[in-house]
Parts: sequence; C-alpha cells; structure tokens
Amino acid sequence: MRIVYTALLFVHVLGVVVWVGGMFVLHFAVRPAAARLQEPAMRLTLLSSVIGRFMSWAALAVVAILATGLAMIFASGGFRNAHLSVHLMLAVGLLMMGLFLHIRFAPFKRMRAAVVGADWAVAAANLDSVRKLVLINLVLGTVTIAIATIGRAAL
Repeated sequence: MRIVYTALLFVHVLGVVVWVGGMFVLHFAVRPAAARLQEPAMRLTLLSSVIGRFMSWAALAVVAILATGLAMIFASGGFRNAHLSVHLMLAVGLLMMGLFLHIRFAPFKRMRAAVVGADWAVAAANLDSVRKLVLINLVLGTVTIAIATIGRAAL
C-alpha cells in the first residue's frame, strides 16, 4: 500500500509542478519576452498558441492533482482523519481549479476567437484578463505549496 500512496504523491506533485510552474513561466518569462514583439498580430498569435498548449497540459495536471489528492485522502482514512492543512489545500485547490476553468472558457476563449478574427484590440483586452487571473492563480498555487510544505507544522 505504501508504494501506491507514494506513486499517488509523485503524480500529485508532478501535476503541481506542471501547473504552477507553467503559470510562473508564462507570467514571468514568456509574456515579457512576447511583449517585445511590436506587431500585435505576431504577439497575440504567439501568446494564443502558447497559452492554448499550456491549457491542455494544465487541464491534464488539474485532473491528476484532484484525482490523486482525493485518492490519498481516502487512502489515509478519509476527511475525518485529514489534517487541517489537507483541508486547506483542497479548498484552495478547488478555488484554483474553478479559476482555471473560468480562464479557459471565458477570457482565453474570447482571446482565441479574437485572434482568429484579427480583432487585436479585443484579443489584447482578453489577454490582459488572462494575465491578471493567472497571476491570482499563481499566488494561490504558491500559498497551496506553502500549506503543503509547512502547514502540518504551523497549523
């Protein structure tokens, strides 16, 4: 049973690395580099493509994180036996997942449609919404990592 739990934990952490690390790279490396492209068509087309690819990997990571997190909770005796830090991780994680779904199916969807239609002003406005919401999710992800690593000792 220990190997199963360890495998679940590995997949869980790998999902967090992909999702939170991906948001970090998008926000602090890709976006500023793309901002140097003066041509809105080039910049917005590039970012639409990059974010779209990331969204696919992030969706897989989100499913893996939720499935493995719940599996580990139930393997450890359920919610009643879970430490407060586990409850907090789940709560913040669910908030992040909801925000991810909103980003994917609202401003990013509008951005992608605007890029296809060459409506650069609308695409840029929606990209700005995506950027702000990703930053919020990145902060929430960092808080979740803090809860996971120091929560049992601090709470």
